[in-house]
Amino acid sequence: MQETLTSQNKVVADTLPTTMKAAVITAPRSVEVQEAVLPEPEAGQVRLRLEGCGLCASNIPVWEGRDWFSYPVAAGNPGHEGWGIVDAVGKGVENVQPGDRVAALSYHSYAQYDVADADKVIKLPDSLAGMPFPGEPLGCAMNIFRRSDIAEGQTVAILGVGFLGALLVQLAKNAGARVIAVSQRDFSLEVAQASGADEVIKMDDHYKIIEKVKDLTNGKFCERVVECTGKEWPLNLAGELTAERGKLIIAGFHQDGMRQVNIQLWNWRGLDVINAHERDPQEYIKGMKEAVQAVEKGILDPEQLYTHTYTLDQIDKAFDNLTSRPDGFVKALITY
Repeated sequence: MQETLTSQNKVVADTLPTTMKAAVITAPRSVEVQEAVLPEPEAGQVRLRLEGCGLCASNIPVWEGRDWFSYPVAAGNPGHEGWGIVDAVGKGVENVQPGDRVAALSYHSYAQYDVADADKVIKLPDSLAGMPFPGEPLGCAMNIFRRSDIAEGQTVAILGVGFLGALLVQLAKNAGARVIAVSQRDFSLEVAQASGADEVIKMDDHYKIIEKVKDLTNGKFCERVVECTGKEWPLNLAGELTAERGKLIIAGFHQDGMRQVNIQLWNWRGLDVINAHERDPQEYIKGMKEAVQAVEKGILDPEQLYTHTYTLDQIDKAFDNLTSRPDGFVKALITY
């Protein structure tokens, strides 16, 4: 193997093998752990020896299969919630060095190693040593919260309490808001309560939910409503629950087709509709850095939400559970 240079142009002794284990989705609902070439960091990149990677609901389409996907997918893809130890850096890297523990924006992290651009990794402080840190979803929660403009005294409805929804409950409560959580599973409502929700409502009957929230808010509805489900019906429900001149924040990942929404209602109530998804990688990095601070301060407590842990050899079971979401499932991690 070639020697890897640090930013100080010192040679890093390399005793690593030339291959690694990586998950490869070979066909819809079929995944194998294969030997893959160990990636080498190019100039401006770092290589991570991964400790773990979170599973994201956005992985479900490639796992289930869609007409526009081709198989097999690249080794380690679509893992993008990795964290671990920098073990090699490319030329010109100065912000991290081998031995640093980091979270990264990288895209092949269902593997023992991955590479990332140096400006897309953040150092993890010693205070978080030993803690899982899937930086991308934690950063997403911080970015969505910032764009939601949630403040003390507001009533905030959060629709869909999975990992993201539970984090937003925590953030909204810390900001001094009154939080109404609406979700389908009884277990997710328990998670919402444990995260600080003031009221919980089962997401079952559209009109009963509207009347319940209307009663809870003296007919005014909610200044902020955050939709986290990625589904059409809850998105329309979110509009119904948003107060006049309120803000409807779309945090759900709407990935399975077109949506029909009640623009007449949105228009009549004068709603601000905010798509809280980011595409600028540096916005993700900003959110990840804020998440580090929030976890350090106890504002975020994600550890209670890591409900399932799998080894790489169990990734097929992890994908199955991510899709079926058995009772008790919130967030799954693959650990190496």
